[in-house]
Amino acid sequence: MKTRYKILIHAAFWIYMFNQILLSIAMLSGKEYDPYQELTIYPFTSFITFYCLYFIFGMFFTRKKKLVPILLLISVFAILVPFRVGLEYYFWKYIGYPHLKSHELLTVGASWWFNSLRLVIIYGIYALLIQLAIGWFETQKLKSELLVEKQSSELALLRSQINPHFLFNTLNNIYSLVYKKSEDAPEAVMKMSAIMRYMLYDATTDSVLLEKEIEYLKSFIELEKLRIRHKDFVELNITGNAEGHTIAPMLLIPFVENAFKHGSKTVTNPGIRIYLTILPREIRFGVHNHLRKNTTAPKDQTGGVGLNNIRRRLNLLYPGKHMLEITTNENSFNVQLILSA
Repeated sequence: MKTRYKILIHAAFWIYMFNQILLSIAMLSGKEYDPYQELTIYPFTSFITFYCLYFIFGMFFTRKKKLVPILLLISVFAILVPFRVGLEYYFWKYIGYPHLKSHELLTVGASWWFNSLRLVIIYGIYALLIQLAIGWFETQKLKSELLVEKQSSELALLRSQINPHFLFNTLNNIYSLVYKKSEDAPEAVMKMSAIMRYMLYDATTDSVLLEKEIEYLKSFIELEKLRIRHKDFVELNITGNAEGHTIAPMLLIPFVENAFKHGSKTVTNPGIRIYLTILPREIRFGVHNHLRKNTTAPKDQTGGVGLNNIRRRLNLLYPGKHMLEITTNENSFNVQLILSA
């Protein structure tokens, strides 16, 4: 917990305690002595009592061995009661109201000792409660930081699983074009360059501009289309204004890659349909592809990223702000993803 929040907690506590003292003063306002003198001695002794116990209770949270704090706590309790009684007695005798020297109020009796013990116990309870409250907040903050760190590490691991997968597939595509001495090889190299630039410089952040993700998506599709004879095999429809929208990097590509990997290359009407609808507070993305015969739902078997990986990324990056629906039958595979702002 930040220091300013601790100060606010302590300030709120002392405001409450001063209100209690003022309440007792109001109840004693008709007595023969001026009760406002209590605003001097009692806050002073209470302050010392509270912070002596507060720091000792703090030692229970910072020390593994509890013997020293226990001994200190017993010693301080034994010292604080006579300290309060003596200090208050001499205050009233020499500073407060000297004319009350012979008054019965200056007689240190059992009630005075009991009241001091009661106040030490009360302030000890307050000190313990505040220490517990601050400790609880700090524990929750530490848990939150550890959770964020864990999620960041997990996301980095998921991204590290994604990047090599795209890299290997793309290199295989370029190798095939170069091997065939295709005229499309230079264009493929340029697309590869754009993809690598995106992966190295943009995809390492938590979010990117949707416009960049779209450009990466187009480069990937164009690179994949170089391996397919039919020019109209892929249909890509993008509607809406992408300006100002952000998205987690490389979130859409795995669905498209699965469509190319597991889709039928014989269906050309088209074989893969991709749509991206951009609304003011929502992004809708869908992929539809025909399945090859005897092919089940796409699932990566070669060390890349599968649908479970994608779901995990969505749960980490868009908790409660996404809807992923995947439907399949013997002929087609459909993905619908909705991201809310």
